[in-house]
Amino acid sequence: MSSGAARRPQGMTTHTLPVPGAEIVYDVHGPLPTADGRPPLVAIGQPMTADGFATLASHLPDRTVVAYDPRGLGRSTRSDGRTDNDPVTQAEDVHALIEALGAGPVDMFASSGGAVTALELVSAHPGDVRTLVAHEPPIDGVLPDAEAVARARGAVEEAYRV
Repeated sequence: MSSGAARRPQGMTTHTLPVPGAEIVYDVHGPLPTADGRPPLVAIGQPMTADGFATLASHLPDRTVVAYDPRGLGRSTRSDGRTDNDPVTQAEDVHALIEALGAGPVDMFASSGGAVTALELVSAHPGDVRTLVAHEPPIDGVLPDAEAVARARGAVEEAYRV
């Protein structure tokens, strides 16, 4: 496991993982290795931190759930001097996290920018993830009807401004 483990209430442990240019903090809700042999469920978001998945973890008492703070957000720090959230770098951070867990391939729920990171992860490291639910990745620009999607999004935004 990684360095910096600290015991938390309700079976949650917090860990710090050094990666190039950052220190990634993540929480493990439940045992590792998992009690039933199923892979852990890794939940990621962007710009969401691990705290945003605490309720999800509480509704899945039979699963080990892992959530992290992406570099530069929440408890995770950066030392690379950058402020952007490049999906390639983020995917390498998640790859390092999965390796640190020693429990791959994992199941993954990834939301918003986390879904973009997860799509990059499965492209670069297909053996890391068994099942991926990519929830609402903001990648409208790659759709075949991207212009229509942009117009529809603009209409929705305009309706909310009125």
